Amino acid sequence: MHRLSVLWKANFIAFVSSFCVMVIELVAARIMAPYIGVSLYTWTSIIGVILTGIALGNYIGGKVADRHPHPSVLAGIFIAGSLATVAVLPLVKLVAHASWFSGLPLMLSFILRTTCVFFLPSLILSMVSPLVIKLTLADVGQTGGVVGTIYAFSTAGAIAGTFLTGFYFILWFGTRLIVWLVAAMLLLTGVLSWFAWKIPDRWQPRPANLAFWIATLIIVTASAVLFQYKGSWQEVYTKESNYYAIKVVADTANRKVLVLDHLIHSYVTPGNPTVLEYGYEKIFAEFARYLAQDNPTPRVLHLGGGGYTFPRYMESVYPGSANEVVEIDPLVTEVAYEELGLPRNTAVKTYNQDARLFLIQRKEEEGYNMVIGDVFNDLSTPYHLTTLEFARLVKANMAEGGIYLINIIDDFQGGRYLPSFMLTLRRVFAHVTLFCDTDNWANLGRTTFVIAASDRYIDPDEYRSFISEGGSKPFSSHAYDGAALEKYLAERRPVLLTDDHAPTDILVAPLIGR
Repeated sequence: MHRLSVLWKANFIAFVSSFCVMVIELVAARIMAPYIGVSLYTWTSIIGVILTGIALGNYIGGKVADRHPHPSVLAGIFIAGSLATVAVLPLVKLVAHASWFSGLPLMLSFILRTTCVFFLPSLILSMVSPLVIKLTLADVGQTGGVVGTIYAFSTAGAIAGTFLTGFYFILWFGTRLIVWLVAAMLLLTGVLSWFAWKIPDRWQPRPANLAFWIATLIIVTASAVLFQYKGSWQEVYTKESNYYAIKVVADTANRKVLVLDHLIHSYVTPGNPTVLEYGYEKIFAEFARYLAQDNPTPRVLHLGGGGYTFPRYMESVYPGSANEVVEIDPLVTEVAYEELGLPRNTAVKTYNQDARLFLIQRKEEEGYNMVIGDVFNDLSTPYHLTTLEFARLVKANMAEGGIYLINIIDDFQGGRYLPSFMLTLRRVFAHVTLFCDTDNWANLGRTTFVIAASDRYIDPDEYRSFISEGGSKPFSSHAYDGAALEKYLAERRPVLLTDDHAPTDILVAPLIGR
């Protein structure tokens, strides 16, 4: 009975340590996103750093268990883990804004930044399992059963931490509160570990006892101070969802700015939806005006809602138009209602789901006259919305003569993401043209472009004459097509993007690095 009791204590402690490690790993990407974005490199750095911490923690924990197999050491590990977790929030801002890693290759910079913040907590907490096993083993003949059971509970803790954090905790609490709760859980587990085994002279003024209680007091005091003055080091967000840290800030007296993670997504003038700030939005508007010659009430699908700037523009300028928005994050839509002036009674219809899943499940036979692709997640597009298969899906849901417009950020001179996207679209659509809000193509660097894809041929001279009203007014849709575009694509060694091969994060990595 006593052995069973000891084993259950060990199982519980192993469960908690692994649970906390996985919670920290899951929230790490959300914590780092406002500073370095969310990309393949972000996740690779986080997973690699934490796995390294787990491996080294198990190794060191095994050495400590052989030399100091004492419950007070186990309690001390949890106390140290709590302190390292508390340090995550102030550390992340310090590391993110530091110039220590400037000039380093992108991958190395991400790894080092992540290491500074998350390596120590994962290492410390991974020392728990070897020590718990050592404290539990009394009968060498049952080593296999004890070790297997403890590792099973450790793995169960990791599974629970993964599912609960990804599906519920981030949405319920937000990442910052989760970090505080994990630190509190570790501190409490450390205290429980102190009492779980009978420690001789536990209350005597021995150095180990004094060190334990002093460390506990330091953590509680440091946490209270950090929490009291969190406004001086902690970012403030309007809302935090499973997808983004969402921030709305006032830019001018009449304009608001929507920031998702670290990228400005929209400028919105709530009282005047006809105001468009971005050049690519003005190109969208000029295409809408050109197409409205034949159809003044188009059906428009907006992939990505953001601040709902262009859907509101279309609703205002073309009152009979049907505008549908596919925005994966329901909290982004809610912020548009609450903060950015989107009326609750708007005719714009929103679907809060993944854009590709929406098109797959769509049952309506009537196609869209315009599809607007504005789905940037950081500087790149979600890879599954860039592929050949997705382009075919978009085309299948378009009306005859419809046009697919995508905005994309890249370096015109040296980037490979833009030409790869265009090459992929050319396998599906008869006519693919590149637009920018300037005609100074020779000196273009990193900027936002619009790709227009359609089976309908639009004569560039006729289009330019129409939107400029015969050359009398300025316009934004400067085209790069014909022989110049063919030469550009041939020189850039574009990659055909498919569901089996879509290295979008790798193609855009040099852009993020700059």
